[in-house]
Amino acid sequence: MRRITTRIGMLAAAALLAVAAAGPAQGKQASDAAHRAQAESAAYFVMTDITREEFVIKLTDPRKIQHARDLLSGASSSEPHVIGRIDKRPAPYNWRWSFHLRPDTIDFFDFAIEVCDATTPYVEEHLDEAGGPFLPGLIWCPWTSKLVREVPQP
Repeated sequence: MRRITTRIGMLAAAALLAVAAAGPAQGKQASDAAHRAQAESAAYFVMTDITREEFVIKLTDPRKIQHARDLLSGASSSEPHVIGRIDKRPAPYNWRWSFHLRPDTIDFFDFAIEVCDATTPYVEEHLDEAGGPFLPGLIWCPWTSKLVREVPQP
């Protein structure tokens, strides 16, 4: 009787391990699929500021993508400026700069407070200071920003 109980216990443990090992793999597959779907639904736009330097942003929210397209087509003129939280790392779609805006934080505005205003080259030159008194919270809102065109996904 003891042998049977031991074998049943071993089989149950093996089955539990198999189920536990399959769970993360299935979760990873679902996560990969969600990531691919998000990448496919992303749109990329070039913005400039008073310096006329070009900076690429990635939008993933369908409502914001539509707003950006409306700005470019002239269907809308409200909230023409870009605001978002800086990530102090380069992005493949924005290779020229050593920072980018986190897509999940990007929005549009009409007016903003002065503390988040800076030109793109100024942010690049003072990136190590961003997040302190310069651009607190890493929020960047260039007052003269405007979208100039949509670009294909890199």
